[in-house]
Amino acid sequence: MNGHRLATAAVVLGLLGSLTTSAWADPDPHHDHRAAPAHRPTRVASAPGATTALTGYTIQSTAKVSAPASDVSSPGYPATGWYSAGPRSTVLAALLANGVYADPFYSTNQQKIPRADFEVPWWYRSDFTVADTSERTYLDFSGVISAADVYVNGKQVATTTDVTGAYTDHELDVTSLVRSGANTVAFRIQPNDPNKNLTMGWIDWLQPPPDENMGIVRDVLVRRGGPVALRDAHVVTKLDVPSLASADLTVKAQARNDSGTPATTTVSGSIGTTTFEKNVTLAAHETKTVTFTPSDVSGLHLAAPKVWWPAGMGGQPLYDLKLSASVSGSVSDTAHQTFGIRDVQAPLNSDGARQYRINGRKLLIKGGGWSPDEFLRWDRSYVEDRLKYALDLGLNTIRLEGHLEPDEFFDLADRYGILTLPGWECCDKWEGQVNGSETGDKWTAADYPVAKASMAAEAARLRDHPSVISFLIGSDFAPDATIEKNYLDALKAADWPTPVVAAASDNSSPQLGSSGMKMTGPYDWIPPNYWYAKREGGATGFNSETSAGPDIPTFDTLRRMMTPAELDTLWKNPDAKQYHRSPSSTFGTLKLYDDALNGRYGAPTSLADYVRKAQLAQYENVRAQFEAYERNATDSSKPSTGVVYWMFNSGWTSLHWQLMDRYLDQGGAYFGAKKANEPLHVQYSYDDRSVAVVNNRHSAASGLTARATLFNPDGTQKYDKTVTGVKVSGDGAHSTALTLPASVTGLSTTYLARLTLTDASGKEVSRNVYWLSTKPDTLDWANTDWYYTPTTSYADLKGLSAMAQVPVSATASTDSSGGTATTTVTVRNTGSGKTPSLLTDVHLVDAQGKPVLPVQWSDNEVGLWPGETATLTATYRTADLHGSVPRVRVSGWNTPEQTVPAG
Repeated sequence: MNGHRLATAAVVLGLLGSLTTSAWADPDPHHDHRAAPAHRPTRVASAPGATTALTGYTIQSTAKVSAPASDVSSPGYPATGWYSAGPRSTVLAALLANGVYADPFYSTNQQKIPRADFEVPWWYRSDFTVADTSERTYLDFSGVISAADVYVNGKQVATTTDVTGAYTDHELDVTSLVRSGANTVAFRIQPNDPNKNLTMGWIDWLQPPPDENMGIVRDVLVRRGGPVALRDAHVVTKLDVPSLASADLTVKAQARNDSGTPATTTVSGSIGTTTFEKNVTLAAHETKTVTFTPSDVSGLHLAAPKVWWPAGMGGQPLYDLKLSASVSGSVSDTAHQTFGIRDVQAPLNSDGARQYRINGRKLLIKGGGWSPDEFLRWDRSYVEDRLKYALDLGLNTIRLEGHLEPDEFFDLADRYGILTLPGWECCDKWEGQVNGSETGDKWTAADYPVAKASMAAEAARLRDHPSVISFLIGSDFAPDATIEKNYLDALKAADWPTPVVAAASDNSSPQLGSSGMKMTGPYDWIPPNYWYAKREGGATGFNSETSAGPDIPTFDTLRRMMTPAELDTLWKNPDAKQYHRSPSSTFGTLKLYDDALNGRYGAPTSLADYVRKAQLAQYENVRAQFEAYERNATDSSKPSTGVVYWMFNSGWTSLHWQLMDRYLDQGGAYFGAKKANEPLHVQYSYDDRSVAVVNNRHSAASGLTARATLFNPDGTQKYDKTVTGVKVSGDGAHSTALTLPASVTGLSTTYLARLTLTDASGKEVSRNVYWLSTKPDTLDWANTDWYYTPTTSYADLKGLSAMAQVPVSATASTDSSGGTATTTVTVRNTGSGKTPSLLTDVHLVDAQGKPVLPVQWSDNEVGLWPGETATLTATYRTADLHGSVPRVRVSGWNTPEQTVPAG
């Protein structure tokens, strides 16, 4: 996030994040709310090279446990009254799964959870069984928040000095303690404070959880193996760019002799049909790096390699590395790694902005800031649904500021072709040494090795994922020379393959130099024309986090997250503190947003009126943000190179910083982004009134026809111009089709612009409707703050309120196959006059009128003129109907709501 926002003393620092169980503690029908099952002993596989994740824990506060650690960590200990927890669970996530507290996402329920319960250590206890002890046994884990003493079968094997930090990786050889049959491992987890520990903090994204996410949030693995262990297996790829005609692969691994006598091991491996092997002699307890290069193995020089591309630019092929180490003819250990072949470069352009190139091709980074669930509960399908939404929105990148998700997240990103920008977070201990007087303790001598170990562990985990295109070693502040050297040494040792960036802000570090990024906001409301200015947060350079702030969710979601009294306050009192916005005093209310809503559209007359105006405002603003960055991407002077919407999603029920809400419902922000990022797109420019065609496809387009028509709100046409023979190059290029006149006779103060783009066959390939004013929004640039630029006068869009109600008919049908349903909806403006239906929204609902989510629409929130029709398709999981017959609810700015069957 933005460090400057922490300059206000009243900002409340957030807590942690990471992963957890899938037993959601909210009234969401699309997730499993059952309490965590009672923990049963994990059966550990015996084969050399096997890794088995502990299946769960029983947990309890140390305040309620009087037994000594040796008893708690021994088989047979009666954990009476303890709580069940999943294999990745914070303390609070487990308590929620066990029904201890009411839904923390509703109203202010979270405030009622006593923080004192989490100010003492908690025990995490798990039993596992081993069939035999002929193999060696190790515990391998990371994701402990904040630190832990570790015990196995009554004996301490690590202390909180050893096991500290959310990202540090630990391997404990417990061979001498493990017995055939039942075994016990116990973690005594320390409370967390992200200002004091190198863990995870929530900053100002949401109201932080009372336990500050203390717990174990990644899998704890039980590894088995023989005398020689294989570790750190990875593949270094070198792709020939720009030809892409060949690639060289270098395979590396560590062979470690864990026995007390010398050993000779045969390390063998394969990638596809290419095989290789090497004999390695190791002294007792010696470790050697084993390397296979193209000069050793001709098959590691690939002709015509299968190259990995981001979605929309090509395919996402992956390769598999398989390794084994044998001693005296018997397998001692195995390793497996998936990797992709691609090249990432990110030089600074002539303006000092970072410009990414994938496999030699430039691309505009269009991303969103990622938030995990507030209680770090890992739910693969929920994560996958959100990543599919990213593709549906036309985004190509997800930025993770801290909260670095588990391996499955990056596996999914690899599979779907979504680029990722992981990095450390701001505003707590991670930047405490370099952020002056802002939040986060200064580092002690003990913190430096923890930070370096964290970097080494994450580098080793992420380096082979082709979706990972950088690591940001700073966020709001760049590291100092010592911290930077530690990070870079760890990255180099891990063979880190992609650009390392000093910070997400416009900062520099001694070795890396300039970040090539900016973090100039805004984070609160600004008008759509703001984005076209090549200054502050406008469309120039690489803006690592930015948006117009509040994103009010749909009416359906609002009723799921707030009481009737809170909803009443929401639309009536802009000065009211909004618990579901932020703990920060800067972002505690919706005043800037509400003032703009009132000034531009008119004061709301009801909650429903407030919500419909919010959707209209969010559609136009989010659309303008992405359109401005897209239009400017290929400019010769001060081009835009990247924009990350802050944020992509929220970890809880929120009123700001989200393109979709926690329940995956979609409103104006979502469909504004989707419209802006369509592959071939016609758009209006707020700065110079030009109508541009942007081509996000690789191939050029020609023979296009662009048409721009202006209307008064009653539908009276006042201007119309068609331009034929429009052509535009590919890879994000744009061309100007026409420029709208500065004034049009008879045009009202509030007016509508309809843009269409048709191909050579006459098929409409892009359609875009704007609501504009002859009185523009006026910005006070001289008084720009770190989080917004004031608006001194608002565009007059109040004329929209006078639009006549327009009937829209709808017919719908549904086909289902293989667990996926597709509902096709045809909507038609059946009005007898001239008035269009504006922002016509179609929602898929069940028999009770509740939204069916997640869903992907071909298009939505469309504008229809009398007699016009639009056919929209919705794709979703049949199971998410929960046996109900689908229905579609049609509404809009000036369209009476109706619901029709879609069976």
